[in-house]
Amino acid sequence: MDTFDEFNKYRSPLVSRYASKEMAYNFSDRKKFTTWRKLWIYLAKAEKALGLPVTDAQVAEMESHAEDIDFAMAAEEESKLRHDVMAHVHTFAHCCPTAAPIIHLGATSCYVGDNTDLIMLRDGFDILLPKLARVIDRLSNFAEKYAGLPTLGFTHYQPAQLTTVGKRACLWLQDLAMDMRNLQRAREDLRFRGVKGTTGTQASFLQLFQGDHDKVEDLDRMVTEMAGFKKAYMVTGQTYSRKVDIDSLSPLASMGATIHKICTDIRLLANLKEIEEPFEKEQIGSSAMAYKRNPMRCERCCSLARHLIALLADPLQTASVQWLERTLDDSANRRISLPESFLTADIILSTLQNITEGLVVYPKVIERHIHHELPFMATENIIMAMVKAGGNRQDCHEKIRVLSQQAATVVKQEGGDNDLLARVQADPYFAPILGHLDSILDPKTFIGRAPQQVARFLSEEVRPLLEPYKAEIDVKIELEL
Repeated sequence: MDTFDEFNKYRSPLVSRYASKEMAYNFSDRKKFTTWRKLWIYLAKAEKALGLPVTDAQVAEMESHAEDIDFAMAAEEESKLRHDVMAHVHTFAHCCPTAAPIIHLGATSCYVGDNTDLIMLRDGFDILLPKLARVIDRLSNFAEKYAGLPTLGFTHYQPAQLTTVGKRACLWLQDLAMDMRNLQRAREDLRFRGVKGTTGTQASFLQLFQGDHDKVEDLDRMVTEMAGFKKAYMVTGQTYSRKVDIDSLSPLASMGATIHKICTDIRLLANLKEIEEPFEKEQIGSSAMAYKRNPMRCERCCSLARHLIALLADPLQTASVQWLERTLDDSANRRISLPESFLTADIILSTLQNITEGLVVYPKVIERHIHHELPFMATENIIMAMVKAGGNRQDCHEKIRVLSQQAATVVKQEGGDNDLLARVQADPYFAPILGHLDSILDPKTFIGRAPQQVARFLSEEVRPLLEPYKAEIDVKIELEL
């Protein structure tokens, strides 16, 4: 084989460039087809235990060849048969001649196909959940560290009342916590298709067990338990309901929306030079502009998050057009949409973990921005202080209005700094409160209960959510840039 063959055909960057080894393996051909063989072994073991003519030797032979798949033979068989499952039945039977007569006994293609998909979805969630927990943990530490650091709030991307850096991070955390609960729920809701036959009626197995309904139900239960599931879907067509795919990909797409919002916020703050993502010592931001520090990790997350969100349209449309007991127009679409959703989610979580482990905050820049806007925001406090000192509220309001407009003219039309405070200090009217201006203008008096909200939110809602993942919380990732 030409060693350059791999460069002569398209390779998905999701695998070749970005995805973790564990998620790439989870949707690999080897994982898929070894799982098919394990499912055939589970079926044979259960059928033997329930009295069908399956021998210990046949089961042992199948178990000894569960991993050694001849992919070349399987590809050759599929080119002849035009049927992937039967190609692998023949390939497995070739290395298991004794067991050949009982491989796939009573089953339909969806026994291995759909059940394997459900196993991959379950295992995919098990890969994602600890990664999401690590992101939440890193961002929680960040929120706690900066719980009391005042910063400008923005509404409509215009300066608004102050918040804190940590409180803003809690807005991100709240969405991620919702995503965590959604992923946990989707994972726990997954069931096994089980042993259902061609149209879901279990007719072939009822015939094998000569009309014994209890044995058919026992077979379904035993195989389900061997595969590591607590429950199987009680009713199916030929396939499990494709709404299951919607329920699995929907929380991933929702998480994509969360991460896009977080990384967009960081990109906006990076433009203000208040917060930056990690930047390597020798990293180059631009080939032309050597001074640039581009937020490329956040940009990658946003780019891939859009793809993750868009993928949700596939299972929605697929579920809507499945006719009666099933149609095969789901197959090619699902081969793309299911793996790509989990691969993409895996990538953006790994990247976001890297970002949240190294976020850089510039307090002096934040302070300068506050001082630029705070005089306008402090006008109500100044009015209240003047009233307490014996002034008239309406007179004071008019004084402040005039001075504010003058200061705004300097800022907007002359490009100067906000000099409202200097105008207040120069006006004899405000003499009664000049000694208190520093305390009136202390940014910490404008952040309300933000630090207390952060502490309570982390303690009551976030930390408990991470308890199941404590053993994996300290794992770091090597991000391929």
